[in-house]
Amino acid sequence: MLIMRSLSIPSFSLTVLLLLIGWGLIGCSDRLEASQPFRETTPQPVVTSKLAEVAPPSSIQELRQALDQYEPQVNIISPQKAQVFSETSVAVKLEVKDYPLFKDPDLAMGPHLHLILDNNPYQAVYSVDEPIILENLTPGTHTLRVFASRPWHESFKNDGAYDQTNFHILTKTEDNAPEPSLPLLTYSRPNGQYGAEPIMLDFYLTNAPLHQVAQASNDDSVADWRIRATINGESFLLDTWQPIYLTGFQEGNNWVQLEFIDEQGDRVNNAFNNTVRVITYEPKGQDTLSKLVRGELSSQMARAMVDPNYTAELTPTPTVETEVTSEETSDTAESEPIINEEVPTTETQSELTVEESLTPEAEETQELNTEMVPEETVVIPDSLPLPEAETVEPESLSEKVDQGSEEMVSQETEPSAAQEMVPPIIEENSAISESESLPETTSSSNEKPAQNLFNSFKKLINFDQIFQTLESLKTTIGF
Repeated sequence: MLIMRSLSIPSFSLTVLLLLIGWGLIGCSDRLEASQPFRETTPQPVVTSKLAEVAPPSSIQELRQALDQYEPQVNIISPQKAQVFSETSVAVKLEVKDYPLFKDPDLAMGPHLHLILDNNPYQAVYSVDEPIILENLTPGTHTLRVFASRPWHESFKNDGAYDQTNFHILTKTEDNAPEPSLPLLTYSRPNGQYGAEPIMLDFYLTNAPLHQVAQASNDDSVADWRIRATINGESFLLDTWQPIYLTGFQEGNNWVQLEFIDEQGDRVNNAFNNTVRVITYEPKGQDTLSKLVRGELSSQMARAMVDPNYTAELTPTPTVETEVTSEETSDTAESEPIINEEVPTTETQSELTVEESLTPEAEETQELNTEMVPEETVVIPDSLPLPEAETVEPESLSEKVDQGSEEMVSQETEPSAAQEMVPPIIEENSAISESESLPETTSSSNEKPAQNLFNSFKKLINFDQIFQTLESLKTTIGF
Protein backbone atom coordinates (compact mmCIF):
# COMPACT_ATOMS: atom_id res chain seq x y z
CA MET A 1 0.00 0.00 0.00
CA LEU A 2 2.77 2.38 0.83
CA ILE A 3 4.51 1.57 -2.39
CA MET A 4 1.34 2.13 -4.38
CA ARG A 5 0.73 5.45 -2.66
CA SER A 6 4.29 6.58 -3.31
CA LEU A 7 3.83 5.77 -6.95
CA SER A 8 0.49 7.55 -7.18
CA ILE A 9 1.85 10.89 -6.08
CA PRO A 10 4.32 11.18 -8.99
CA SER A 11 1.63 10.03 -11.41
CA PHE A 12 -0.72 12.72 -10.17
CA SER A 13 1.97 15.35 -10.52
CA LEU A 14 2.74 14.19 -14.04
CA THR A 15 -0.93 14.40 -14.96
CA VAL A 16 -1.19 17.93 -13.67
CA LEU A 17 1.94 18.88 -15.58
CA LEU A 18 0.56 17.49 -18.82
CA LEU A 19 -2.69 19.40 -18.37
CA LEU A 20 -0.82 22.64 -17.82
CA ILE A 21 1.25 22.06 -20.95
CA GLY A 22 -1.90 21.33 -22.94
CA TRP A 23 -3.59 24.49 -21.74
CA GLY A 24 -0.51 26.47 -22.66
CA LEU A 25 -0.50 25.07 -26.17
CA ILE A 26 -4.17 25.91 -26.57
CA GLY A 27 -3.53 29.44 -25.39
CA CYS A 28 -0.64 29.83 -27.82
CA SER A 29 -2.82 28.59 -30.65
CA ASP A 30 -5.48 31.15 -29.79
CA ARG A 31 -2.94 33.94 -29.69
CA LEU A 32 -1.45 32.95 -33.02
CA GLU A 33 -4.87 32.89 -34.66
CA ALA A 34 -5.78 36.26 -33.10
CA SER A 35 -2.56 37.79 -34.39
CA GLN A 36 -3.60 37.08 -37.97
CA PRO A 37 -5.39 39.91 -39.81
CA PHE A 38 -8.77 38.14 -39.65
CA ARG A 39 -11.54 40.02 -37.91
CA GLU A 40 -13.65 38.30 -35.28
CA THR A 41 -16.36 39.86 -33.16
CA THR A 42 -13.90 42.57 -32.11
CA PRO A 43 -12.01 43.60 -35.28
CA GLN A 44 -8.35 44.41 -35.00
CA PRO A 45 -7.26 47.58 -36.81
CA VAL A 46 -5.37 47.27 -40.08
CA VAL A 47 -1.74 48.27 -39.76
CA THR A 48 1.01 47.92 -42.38
CA SER A 49 4.37 49.57 -42.82
CA LYS A 50 2.71 52.62 -44.43
CA LEU A 51 -1.04 52.32 -43.89
CA ALA A 52 -2.98 52.57 -40.64
CA GLU A 53 -6.68 52.19 -39.90
CA VAL A 54 -8.20 54.98 -37.83
CA ALA A 55 -11.64 55.82 -36.49
CA PRO A 56 -14.09 57.55 -38.83
CA PRO A 57 -14.07 61.36 -38.59
CA SER A 58 -16.29 62.61 -35.77
CA SER A 59 -18.34 64.75 -38.14
CA ILE A 60 -19.20 61.71 -40.26
CA GLN A 61 -20.13 59.66 -37.19
CA GLU A 62 -22.50 62.43 -36.10
CA LEU A 63 -24.13 62.73 -39.53
CA ARG A 64 -24.43 58.97 -39.86
CA GLN A 65 -26.82 58.84 -36.91
CA ALA A 66 -29.22 61.16 -38.72
CA LEU A 67 -29.54 58.59 -41.57
CA ASP A 68 -29.88 55.45 -39.43
CA GLN A 69 -33.65 55.90 -39.48
CA TYR A 70 -33.78 54.90 -43.17
CA GLU A 71 -33.74 51.45 -44.78
CA PRO A 72 -33.58 52.25 -48.49
CA GLN A 73 -35.36 49.98 -50.96
CA VAL A 74 -33.89 50.26 -54.46
CA ASN A 75 -35.31 48.70 -57.62
CA ILE A 76 -34.32 48.75 -61.29
CA ILE A 77 -37.54 49.27 -63.27
CA SER A 78 -35.84 49.19 -66.66
CA PRO A 79 -34.09 47.60 -68.40
CA GLN A 80 -35.72 44.25 -67.67
CA LYS A 81 -33.60 41.19 -66.99
CA ALA A 82 -32.15 39.65 -70.15
CA GLN A 83 -33.80 42.34 -72.28
CA VAL A 84 -32.30 42.73 -75.75
CA PHE A 85 -31.91 46.21 -77.30
CA SER A 86 -31.45 46.94 -80.98
CA GLU A 87 -29.72 50.24 -80.30
CA THR A 88 -26.60 51.21 -78.38
CA SER A 89 -28.47 53.53 -76.00
CA VAL A 90 -30.49 52.37 -73.00
CA ALA A 91 -32.79 54.36 -70.72
CA VAL A 92 -32.43 53.32 -67.08
CA LYS A 93 -35.38 53.91 -64.77
CA LEU A 94 -34.85 53.50 -61.02
CA GLU A 95 -37.15 53.49 -58.01
CA VAL A 96 -36.23 54.33 -54.42
CA LYS A 97 -38.34 54.02 -51.27
CA ASP A 98 -37.65 55.10 -47.70
CA TYR A 99 -34.71 57.27 -48.67
CA PRO A 100 -34.85 60.90 -49.84
CA LEU A 101 -32.47 61.69 -52.69
CA PHE A 102 -31.20 65.25 -53.08
CA LYS A 103 -28.03 67.32 -53.49
CA ASP A 104 -27.49 70.40 -51.35
CA PRO A 105 -26.72 73.29 -53.74
CA ASP A 106 -24.08 74.84 -51.48
CA LEU A 107 -22.29 71.67 -50.35
CA ALA A 108 -22.79 69.70 -53.61
CA MET A 109 -23.38 66.59 -51.49
CA GLY A 110 -26.42 64.62 -50.36
CA PRO A 111 -28.05 61.16 -50.25
CA HIS A 112 -27.72 59.43 -53.61
CA LEU A 113 -27.36 56.12 -55.47
CA HIS A 114 -24.29 54.46 -56.92
CA LEU A 115 -25.11 53.20 -60.40
CA ILE A 116 -22.46 50.86 -61.86
CA LEU A 117 -22.40 49.63 -65.43
CA ASP A 118 -20.37 46.42 -65.73
CA ASN A 119 -17.21 47.11 -63.68
CA ASN A 120 -16.81 50.79 -64.47
CA PRO A 121 -16.57 53.46 -61.74
CA TYR A 122 -19.97 54.32 -60.32
CA GLN A 123 -22.21 57.19 -61.41
CA ALA A 124 -23.80 59.21 -58.57
CA VAL A 125 -27.57 59.58 -59.00
CA TYR A 126 -29.30 62.30 -56.94
CA SER A 127 -32.75 62.04 -58.54
CA VAL A 128 -34.81 59.24 -60.12
CA ASP A 129 -37.51 61.49 -61.54
CA GLU A 130 -36.03 61.27 -65.02
CA PRO A 131 -34.52 58.24 -66.79
CA ILE A 132 -30.74 57.93 -66.94
CA ILE A 133 -29.50 57.50 -70.51
CA LEU A 134 -26.57 55.15 -71.15
CA GLU A 135 -25.09 55.84 -74.56
CA ASN A 136 -22.54 54.26 -76.91
CA LEU A 137 -22.78 50.80 -75.34
CA THR A 138 -20.77 48.03 -76.91
CA PRO A 139 -22.63 45.04 -78.40
CA GLY A 140 -23.05 42.12 -76.04
CA THR A 141 -24.10 41.47 -72.45
CA HIS A 142 -24.00 44.16 -69.77
CA THR A 143 -24.71 44.12 -66.05
CA LEU A 144 -26.22 46.99 -64.14
CA ARG A 145 -25.80 47.30 -60.34
CA VAL A 146 -27.18 49.99 -58.03
CA PHE A 147 -27.26 50.56 -54.27
CA ALA A 148 -28.10 53.38 -51.85
CA SER A 149 -25.25 55.55 -50.60
CA ARG A 150 -24.80 58.12 -47.88
CA PRO A 151 -23.57 61.63 -48.83
CA TRP A 152 -19.93 60.71 -48.14
CA HIS A 153 -20.33 57.62 -50.43
CA GLU A 154 -20.72 54.93 -47.76
CA SER A 155 -23.09 52.19 -48.95
CA PHE A 156 -26.23 51.07 -47.12
CA LYS A 157 -26.06 47.33 -46.41
CA ASN A 158 -29.61 46.53 -45.35
CA ASP A 159 -31.81 44.08 -47.24
CA GLY A 160 -33.28 45.74 -50.32
CA ALA A 161 -30.67 48.50 -50.60
CA TYR A 162 -29.12 46.77 -53.64
CA ASP A 163 -30.47 45.63 -57.00
CA GLN A 164 -28.93 44.12 -60.10
CA THR A 165 -29.95 43.24 -63.65
CA ASN A 166 -28.39 42.27 -66.97
CA PHE A 167 -29.34 43.15 -70.54
CA HIS A 168 -27.96 42.68 -74.04
CA ILE A 169 -27.09 45.06 -76.85
CA LEU A 170 -27.90 43.35 -80.15
CA THR A 171 -26.79 39.91 -78.90
CA LYS A 172 -25.85 37.89 -75.81
CA THR A 173 -22.20 37.22 -74.87
CA GLU A 174 -20.28 35.71 -71.95
CA ASP A 175 -18.66 38.99 -70.93
CA ASN A 176 -19.89 41.03 -67.97
CA ALA A 177 -22.13 38.17 -66.85
CA PRO A 178 -21.58 37.20 -63.19
CA GLU A 179 -22.75 33.81 -62.02
CA PRO A 180 -25.82 34.29 -59.77
CA SER A 181 -24.93 31.35 -57.48
CA LEU A 182 -21.43 32.64 -56.65
CA PRO A 183 -20.46 35.47 -54.28
CA LEU A 184 -20.09 38.81 -55.99
CA LEU A 185 -17.89 41.73 -54.95
CA THR A 186 -18.89 45.27 -55.98
CA TYR A 187 -16.11 47.83 -55.68
CA SER A 188 -17.28 51.25 -54.43
CA ARG A 189 -14.60 53.36 -52.73
CA PRO A 190 -11.97 54.80 -52.86
CA ASN A 191 -12.63 56.43 -56.19
CA GLY A 192 -11.55 59.64 -57.93
CA GLN A 193 -9.71 62.45 -56.16
CA TYR A 194 -9.17 63.13 -52.45
CA GLY A 195 -7.96 66.19 -50.59
CA ALA A 196 -7.71 64.89 -47.02
CA GLU A 197 -7.06 61.75 -44.98
CA PRO A 198 -8.36 59.37 -43.75
CA ILE A 199 -9.75 57.84 -46.94
CA MET A 200 -12.67 55.44 -46.75
CA LEU A 201 -12.52 51.94 -48.25
CA ASP A 202 -15.99 50.49 -48.90
CA PHE A 203 -17.54 47.70 -51.00
CA TYR A 204 -20.76 45.74 -51.46
CA LEU A 205 -21.19 41.97 -51.17
CA THR A 206 -23.78 39.69 -52.75
CA ASN A 207 -24.31 35.96 -51.97
CA ALA A 208 -21.72 36.08 -49.21
CA PRO A 209 -22.69 35.08 -45.63
CA LEU A 210 -21.27 36.88 -42.65
CA HIS A 211 -17.84 35.72 -41.63
CA GLN A 212 -19.07 34.86 -38.11
CA VAL A 213 -21.83 32.65 -39.55
CA ALA A 214 -19.39 30.74 -41.72
CA GLN A 215 -17.03 30.30 -38.79
CA ALA A 216 -19.77 28.99 -36.46
CA SER A 217 -21.24 26.52 -38.98
CA ASN A 218 -19.83 23.01 -39.28
CA ASP A 219 -21.50 22.61 -42.66
CA ASP A 220 -18.93 22.94 -45.43
CA SER A 221 -21.63 24.26 -47.75
CA VAL A 222 -21.41 27.60 -45.92
CA ALA A 223 -18.17 28.85 -47.43
CA ASP A 224 -16.02 31.32 -45.54
CA TRP A 225 -14.65 34.35 -47.34
CA ARG A 226 -12.29 37.29 -46.99
CA ILE A 227 -11.53 40.47 -48.93
CA ARG A 228 -7.91 40.95 -49.86
CA ALA A 229 -7.09 44.63 -50.24
CA THR A 230 -3.84 45.82 -51.77
CA ILE A 231 -2.83 49.49 -51.73
CA ASN A 232 0.37 50.53 -53.47
CA GLY A 233 1.67 46.94 -53.10
CA GLU A 234 0.82 46.44 -49.42
CA SER A 235 -1.88 43.79 -48.77
CA PHE A 236 -4.14 43.05 -45.81
CA LEU A 237 -7.26 40.95 -45.24
CA LEU A 238 -10.77 42.00 -44.25
CA ASP A 239 -13.34 39.55 -42.89
CA THR A 240 -16.13 41.95 -41.92
CA TRP A 241 -18.46 43.80 -44.21
CA GLN A 242 -18.04 47.38 -43.08
CA PRO A 243 -16.16 50.47 -44.30
CA ILE A 244 -12.74 51.30 -42.92
CA TYR A 245 -10.78 54.57 -42.88
CA LEU A 246 -7.08 54.54 -43.75
CA THR A 247 -4.16 56.94 -43.58
CA GLY A 248 -0.74 56.67 -45.20
CA PHE A 249 -1.57 57.34 -48.85
CA GLN A 250 1.19 58.89 -50.93
CA GLU A 251 0.72 62.26 -52.56
CA GLY A 252 -0.31 61.92 -56.17
CA ASN A 253 -1.53 58.67 -57.72
CA ASN A 254 -2.29 55.55 -55.64
CA TRP A 255 -3.63 52.19 -56.82
CA VAL A 256 -6.14 50.09 -54.92
CA GLN A 257 -7.11 46.46 -55.60
CA LEU A 258 -9.96 44.47 -54.01
CA GLU A 259 -10.28 40.66 -54.39
CA PHE A 260 -12.86 38.20 -53.10
CA ILE A 261 -11.07 35.07 -51.78
CA ASP A 262 -12.26 31.89 -50.08
CA GLU A 263 -11.15 30.37 -46.78
CA GLN A 264 -8.14 28.76 -48.48
CA GLY A 265 -6.98 32.13 -49.78
CA ASP A 266 -7.92 31.45 -53.40
CA ARG A 267 -9.80 33.96 -55.49
CA VAL A 268 -13.43 33.14 -56.21
CA ASN A 269 -13.65 33.33 -59.98
CA ASN A 270 -16.70 35.40 -60.76
CA ALA A 271 -17.10 38.54 -62.83
CA PHE A 272 -16.06 41.74 -61.03
CA ASN A 273 -14.45 39.87 -58.08
CA ASN A 274 -11.05 41.39 -58.91
CA THR A 275 -11.08 45.17 -59.40
CA VAL A 276 -8.28 47.74 -59.53
CA ARG A 277 -8.73 51.52 -59.33
CA VAL A 278 -6.31 54.45 -59.50
CA ILE A 279 -7.04 57.37 -57.20
CA THR A 280 -5.38 60.76 -56.69
CA TYR A 281 -4.49 62.20 -53.29
CA GLU A 282 -3.66 65.90 -53.06
CA PRO A 283 -3.52 67.19 -49.45
CA LYS A 284 -5.22 70.43 -48.38
CA GLY A 285 -8.15 69.99 -50.75
CA GLN A 286 -10.93 72.58 -50.50
CA ASP A 287 -13.85 70.42 -51.62
CA THR A 288 -16.71 69.69 -49.23
CA LEU A 289 -15.65 66.12 -48.43
CA SER A 290 -12.10 67.20 -47.60
CA LYS A 291 -13.37 69.88 -45.22
CA LEU A 292 -15.78 67.39 -43.66
CA VAL A 293 -13.00 64.86 -43.05
CA ARG A 294 -10.71 67.50 -41.53
CA GLY A 295 -13.51 68.79 -39.30
CA GLU A 296 -13.48 72.26 -40.89
CA LEU A 297 -17.15 72.13 -41.87
CA SER A 298 -19.45 73.22 -39.05
CA SER A 299 -22.19 70.86 -37.90
CA GLN A 300 -24.80 73.48 -38.81
CA MET A 301 -23.69 73.58 -42.43
CA ALA A 302 -22.97 69.84 -42.70
CA ARG A 303 -26.45 68.88 -41.52
CA ALA A 304 -27.85 70.34 -44.72
CA MET A 305 -26.48 67.31 -46.61
CA VAL A 306 -28.58 64.81 -44.64
CA ASP A 307 -31.79 66.78 -44.10
CA PRO A 308 -33.47 68.38 -47.15
CA ASN A 309 -35.65 70.59 -44.91
CA TYR A 310 -32.82 71.88 -42.74
CA THR A 311 -31.80 75.53 -42.94
CA ALA A 312 -28.58 76.53 -41.22
CA GLU A 313 -28.96 79.40 -38.77
CA LEU A 314 -25.81 81.42 -39.31
CA THR A 315 -24.60 83.67 -36.52
CA PRO A 316 -24.52 87.28 -37.78
CA THR A 317 -21.11 88.88 -38.00
CA PRO A 318 -20.72 91.61 -35.34
CA THR A 319 -20.39 95.12 -36.75
CA VAL A 320 -17.70 97.61 -35.79
CA GLU A 321 -20.20 100.12 -34.44
CA THR A 322 -21.24 99.58 -30.84
CA GLU A 323 -24.53 100.64 -29.32
CA VAL A 324 -24.35 103.19 -26.51
CA THR A 325 -27.04 102.97 -23.84
CA SER A 326 -28.83 105.98 -22.45
CA GLU A 327 -27.09 105.60 -19.08
CA GLU A 328 -23.64 105.65 -20.72
CA THR A 329 -24.66 108.71 -22.74
CA SER A 330 -25.81 110.59 -19.64
CA ASP A 331 -22.61 109.71 -17.76
CA THR A 332 -20.51 110.90 -20.67
CA ALA A 333 -22.47 114.14 -20.91
CA GLU A 334 -21.89 114.88 -17.22
CA SER A 335 -18.18 114.03 -17.21
CA GLU A 336 -17.06 115.54 -20.52
CA PRO A 337 -18.03 118.87 -22.13
CA ILE A 338 -19.61 118.79 -25.55
CA ILE A 339 -17.34 120.32 -28.17
CA ASN A 340 -18.66 121.30 -31.54
CA GLU A 341 -16.25 119.82 -34.07
CA GLU A 342 -17.55 122.00 -36.90
CA VAL A 343 -15.29 124.94 -37.79
CA PRO A 344 -17.34 128.12 -37.24
CA THR A 345 -17.47 130.63 -40.08
CA THR A 346 -17.22 134.43 -39.77
CA GLU A 347 -21.00 134.77 -39.66
CA THR A 348 -21.22 132.18 -36.92
CA GLN A 349 -18.65 134.01 -34.82
CA SER A 350 -20.60 137.28 -35.02
CA GLU A 351 -23.69 135.51 -33.63
CA LEU A 352 -22.01 134.46 -30.38
CA THR A 353 -23.68 136.04 -27.37
CA VAL A 354 -22.04 137.45 -24.29
CA GLU A 355 -23.22 134.58 -22.05
CA GLU A 356 -21.61 131.88 -24.26
CA SER A 357 -18.15 131.00 -23.03
CA LEU A 358 -15.65 129.21 -25.25
CA THR A 359 -13.49 126.29 -24.28
CA PRO A 360 -9.71 126.46 -24.90
CA GLU A 361 -10.17 124.25 -27.96
CA ALA A 362 -12.82 126.59 -29.34
CA GLU A 363 -10.57 129.62 -28.73
CA GLU A 364 -7.77 128.02 -30.71
CA THR A 365 -10.23 127.24 -33.50
CA GLN A 366 -11.47 130.86 -33.48
CA GLU A 367 -7.92 132.24 -33.68
CA LEU A 368 -7.20 129.95 -36.60
CA ASN A 369 -10.36 131.06 -38.38
CA THR A 370 -9.52 134.75 -37.77
CA GLU A 371 -6.06 134.31 -39.29
CA MET A 372 -7.52 132.53 -42.29
CA VAL A 373 -10.00 135.33 -43.16
CA PRO A 374 -9.04 136.61 -46.64
CA GLU A 375 -8.10 140.31 -47.13
CA GLU A 376 -11.16 140.91 -49.28
CA THR A 377 -13.45 140.33 -46.30
CA VAL A 378 -11.76 143.03 -44.17
CA VAL A 379 -13.92 146.13 -44.51
CA ILE A 380 -12.28 148.34 -41.89
CA PRO A 381 -10.11 151.11 -43.40
CA ASP A 382 -6.51 151.00 -42.29
CA SER A 383 -6.46 154.78 -41.54
CA LEU A 384 -8.43 157.96 -41.89
CA PRO A 385 -8.18 159.85 -45.18
CA LEU A 386 -5.83 162.81 -45.09
CA PRO A 387 -7.13 166.23 -46.14
CA GLU A 388 -5.63 168.08 -49.01
CA ALA A 389 -2.90 170.62 -48.35
CA GLU A 390 -4.96 173.70 -47.53
CA THR A 391 -5.62 175.99 -44.64
CA VAL A 392 -8.19 174.53 -42.30
CA GLU A 393 -9.87 176.17 -39.36
CA PRO A 394 -9.65 174.48 -35.96
CA GLU A 395 -13.38 173.93 -35.70
CA SER A 396 -13.53 172.29 -39.13
CA LEU A 397 -10.54 170.12 -38.15
CA SER A 398 -12.32 168.75 -35.11
CA GLU A 399 -15.42 168.13 -37.17
CA LYS A 400 -13.39 166.11 -39.70
CA VAL A 401 -11.81 164.09 -36.90
CA ASP A 402 -15.25 163.33 -35.46
CA GLN A 403 -16.49 162.48 -38.90
CA GLY A 404 -13.55 160.10 -39.43
CA SER A 405 -14.35 158.36 -36.16
CA GLU A 406 -17.95 157.88 -37.19
CA GLU A 407 -16.83 156.44 -40.51
CA MET A 408 -14.50 154.09 -38.62
CA VAL A 409 -17.39 152.73 -36.47
CA SER A 410 -19.75 152.38 -39.39
CA GLN A 411 -17.12 150.86 -41.67
CA GLU A 412 -19.54 148.40 -43.28
CA THR A 413 -21.46 151.19 -45.09
CA GLU A 414 -18.84 152.44 -47.64
CA PRO A 415 -15.63 150.39 -47.45
CA SER A 416 -14.53 150.92 -51.04
CA ALA A 417 -14.39 154.77 -50.79
CA ALA A 418 -12.27 154.63 -47.65
CA GLN A 419 -9.76 152.28 -49.23
CA GLU A 420 -9.34 154.47 -52.32
CA MET A 421 -8.42 157.53 -50.15
CA VAL A 422 -5.56 155.82 -48.24
CA PRO A 423 -2.21 157.54 -49.05
CA PRO A 424 0.71 155.33 -50.11
CA ILE A 425 2.73 156.26 -47.01
CA ILE A 426 0.03 155.16 -44.60
CA GLU A 427 -0.50 151.87 -46.50
CA GLU A 428 3.10 150.92 -45.85
CA ASN A 429 2.91 151.85 -42.17
CA SER A 430 -0.42 150.10 -41.61
CA ALA A 431 0.58 146.78 -43.18
CA ILE A 432 0.20 143.94 -40.72
CA SER A 433 3.35 141.92 -40.24
CA GLU A 434 3.47 138.18 -39.82
CA SER A 435 4.15 138.52 -36.11
CA GLU A 436 1.20 140.90 -35.61
CA SER A 437 -1.61 138.49 -36.45
CA LEU A 438 -5.23 139.32 -36.06
CA PRO A 439 -6.20 139.69 -32.41
CA GLU A 440 -8.24 137.22 -30.49
CA THR A 441 -11.96 137.93 -30.37
CA THR A 442 -12.70 135.94 -27.27
CA SER A 443 -15.35 137.78 -25.30
CA SER A 444 -15.71 137.69 -21.55
CA SER A 445 -18.88 137.78 -19.55
CA ASN A 446 -18.23 141.45 -18.44
CA GLU A 447 -17.76 142.95 -21.94
CA LYS A 448 -20.42 143.93 -24.43
CA PRO A 449 -20.37 143.09 -28.14
CA ALA A 450 -19.91 146.77 -29.07
CA GLN A 451 -16.95 147.08 -26.71
CA ASN A 452 -15.38 143.93 -28.23
CA LEU A 453 -15.85 145.30 -31.69
CA PHE A 454 -14.32 148.65 -30.69
CA ASN A 455 -11.30 146.90 -29.13
CA SER A 456 -10.81 144.96 -32.34
CA PHE A 457 -10.94 148.18 -34.37
CA LYS A 458 -8.55 149.83 -31.95
CA LYS A 459 -5.96 147.12 -32.45
CA LEU A 460 -6.36 147.06 -36.21
CA ILE A 461 -6.01 150.89 -36.69
CA ASN A 462 -2.67 152.56 -36.14
CA PHE A 463 -3.82 155.47 -33.94
CA ASP A 464 -0.20 156.58 -33.29
CA GLN A 465 0.17 157.35 -36.96
CA ILE A 466 -3.13 159.27 -36.93
CA PHE A 467 -2.05 161.37 -33.92
CA GLN A 468 1.31 162.11 -35.56
CA THR A 469 -0.57 163.30 -38.64
CA LEU A 470 -2.80 165.54 -36.51
CA GLU A 471 0.22 167.02 -34.72
CA SER A 472 1.82 167.85 -38.04
CA LEU A 473 -1.41 169.52 -39.15
CA LYS A 474 -1.49 171.55 -35.96
CA THR A 475 2.00 172.73 -36.58
CA THR A 476 1.19 173.55 -40.17
CA ILE A 477 -1.84 175.67 -39.41
CA GLY A 478 -0.29 177.12 -36.31
CA PHE A 479 -2.91 175.86 -33.86
